[in-house]
Amino acid sequence: MTTMLRTAPVVTADLVETTVPAPESLRPWFTELGRIPTVRDLAESFAHIPQAATTIVLRSQEGGPREALVIGPQTKALYSHPSKPASCLRLRLAHGAARPLLGVPAALLTDRVIRLADLPGVAADLADELIELRADEVFKFLEDTLPQRISEDATRRAQREVLRSAITALSADPTGRSMSALAGDLAVSERHLRNLFTAGIGVSPKHFARIDRVRRILAQARSTPSAQLPSTGDYKPTTSLARLAADNGYFDQSHMTADFRTLMGVPPSSFLRGAVPTPSPCRPLDHI
Repeated sequence: MTTMLRTAPVVTADLVETTVPAPESLRPWFTELGRIPTVRDLAESFAHIPQAATTIVLRSQEGGPREALVIGPQTKALYSHPSKPASCLRLRLAHGAARPLLGVPAALLTDRVIRLADLPGVAADLADELIELRADEVFKFLEDTLPQRISEDATRRAQREVLRSAITALSADPTGRSMSALAGDLAVSERHLRNLFTAGIGVSPKHFARIDRVRRILAQARSTPSAQLPSTGDYKPTTSLARLAADNGYFDQSHMTADFRTLMGVPPSSFLRGAVPTPSPCRPLDHI
């Protein structure tokens, strides 16, 4: 049985991350650079919430070597704590950029952690240089070195635009759209649309929409205050779960709870008061 912790509200990795948007010249391939400062309180655990994006992570661990890793799309939450003080820079890839940058479709990276240098794409050749850079040097280095290394034809650029239009449509409609309607609006077949999501993002359109909604729920819950209950010391959000469900297009609260539990491992009421699965060590590296 999973052990549950009863603590203050959960710290998610993105809450301690500061981000800088990618410059326009790099937008076809990257969306942002995030920096997580050195974590020295090894008693602190983190929740890594589902993320429908691929990320290059430049990790520096005290007393250990620097690493350039690739973390693929994460379909379910992970709860972990650091074994040693470490910091990292996180280069988040634009949707559809996995193949031109990393040489493989995003689906090959889903729920995996792989060394950047082990991948066949052009970014692997930059791994040794990237891990030596400061945060304020990364984008300038990529602007100077990346564009001339990537060769894309008009077909691939057009596919990426279709994918991004589909993502915008799904994110704008919390009630969810049928794939047939979305494909029709974009003048492509359903099969083609699903293939674009699998290769370009690493998850299906349906799973992308589920991750997007759960992330939106968490953002909304965090933006409202929580009250500490004097009898138990637990924290209770002041926004009701029923309101969160309605605002995000769920049929009812039970529908939202089931979806949330599938992706986060616990129902929203448990997560928001800090009752989450016991943290585990970081995931081991996978191999191509």
